[in-house]
Amino acid sequence: MTDEQNPLEALEARLQARKTEYDAINVPDAAASRAVQAGIRQASRKRKTRLRWLTSSISAAALILLFTGCIRVSPAFASFVEQLPGMEGVVSLIRQDKGLMMAIDQSLLQKVGITDEHHGGSVTVEGIITDESRMVIFYKMKGMKDIVKNDYDIDLLDGKGKHLPVAFSYASPKPASDSDDQVYENFVDVIFTDKAPPPDVLTVVFKSRDKANPGVWKVTMPVDKNLTKGMKRVIPVNETLVVDGQRIQVKQATMYPTRLVLDVQMDPNNNKKIFGLSDLQLVDEQGRAWRTDTTIGEDTRSIYFESMYFSKPKKLTLQGSGFSGLDKKELDFSLDLKTREITGGPSGLQMLDSKVEGKDLIVDFSVPDSMEDSFVLAFSKVKDSTGKTYQTPGASWSPGYGKDQDHTTVSVTIEHGAQLQGELQMKIATYPSKVTSSFSLEIPVNP
Repeated sequence: MTDEQNPLEALEARLQARKTEYDAINVPDAAASRAVQAGIRQASRKRKTRLRWLTSSISAAALILLFTGCIRVSPAFASFVEQLPGMEGVVSLIRQDKGLMMAIDQSLLQKVGITDEHHGGSVTVEGIITDESRMVIFYKMKGMKDIVKNDYDIDLLDGKGKHLPVAFSYASPKPASDSDDQVYENFVDVIFTDKAPPPDVLTVVFKSRDKANPGVWKVTMPVDKNLTKGMKRVIPVNETLVVDGQRIQVKQATMYPTRLVLDVQMDPNNNKKIFGLSDLQLVDEQGRAWRTDTTIGEDTRSIYFESMYFSKPKKLTLQGSGFSGLDKKELDFSLDLKTREITGGPSGLQMLDSKVEGKDLIVDFSVPDSMEDSFVLAFSKVKDSTGKTYQTPGASWSPGYGKDQDHTTVSVTIEHGAQLQGELQMKIATYPSKVTSSFSLEIPVNP
C-alpha cells in the first residue's frame, strides 16, 4: 500500500459510515416528493427574472440512492475533497453530474473561504465553479438554530446590490460529514444566459425563515472568470426533428466546462403544444449517456445537459422516446366553480371539489393519467368573469381517486382566490399527456 492510497481509503471509510447514517433517514413519501417536483417544473417555465427551485425532498431521496451499493472514490471526487476539505458530503450530491466532476478535476474550482458570522451563527462560502453558462456555489452553515425545522431562503446579488436576473436552485442544508457541532452544507446551482452573464462580484444572501429568530447572513466575493475564459465551443446544428408530426428545429449546441446547452425552436405551425421531450439524452461513440435535468423557455427553449467538454467526444447523438404535449385547441377551457362543469380542455379532465384555505382557493381536479415521470397539471393563466387574473404558484397530487387508480387527483392553489365564484377562464401550462415516438439526431461534433 502506498502513502498516496491511504487518504483515499480513509475517505472511503468515512463515506461508508455516512452511508449507514443516510440509510436511517426517513425519506419523504412519494406524494410529497411529487409535489416538490411539480413546483420545480412549474417554476422553470415561468417567465420571471429570478427563479428558485426548492428540492429538499428530492435531494434527500437522491442522496440516499447515491450511497447504495459499494462506494469508490473517483479522481475527481478526491480532487474536490483535496481542494475543499471536509465537504465530501456535498460532493456526494453532485457526483452523478459527470461533466461538473470533470471540471472540478481540471482545477477549475475557485476557493473562496469567506465567512459572515454573528448572533452565534456563521455562513461560509467555501468555493465556486463558474463558466459563462453556470455557477455552482458550495457553502457551510455553523451554529444556526433549528436549521432542519426552519430552513433558509437564498438571494443572489451583483456588485451593486441588485438581484441577479438568473434562475437558480438550492436544497435544504444537510449535516456535514464527521461533524458533531451543528455544521450543515450544500450548494446553489445557477443558470446564466447571454443576457445575464456571471457578475464580477457576487453576494450570496441567506435569510432565516424562523420568525422567532430572524437573521440575515451575507457573503460577498470576487468571481474569477479567468479560470474558464475562452472555454466555450459553439456547434452549429440547424437540423429539423419531426416527432409524431411536430417539427422541432435544433439550432445549435454550446459546450461549456460545466454543461452543454442545446437551443431548439418549436415550429409555430405545430398543432400540439410540446411541454417537454421524453427520455432525452446525448449518447457518445462509446455509448455513454449524458443526461438532461433542466429546460428554460417556451417555444424557443434551451435544454441543459451534463457537459462532455473534457471527454472530447468524437460523436454525439440526440435520442428521445417522444414528448409530453397537448393539442393547442385543448389548452384553454372554462370552469364553472358552482356546477364543476368544464367546457373545452382535454377530454377526461374533471373538477372534483374546491375549498378555501385562508386567502386562497384550492381546486381539486382529476386527470386520467399518471404523474409519474411526467408533467403535472399546471396553469399559466386564470381569469375571473371581470377579467382579473390570478396566480397558481403550485400544485400537489396523489395517485387515484377513491378506488380508481387509473386517475390522478391534482390540487391547484389559486392565490387570493378565496372569494372566487362563478366561471373561470383557465389556460393549461403543462399536462401529463405523453406521445410515444422515438427519435434520434446526430450532432456534428466535428463539422
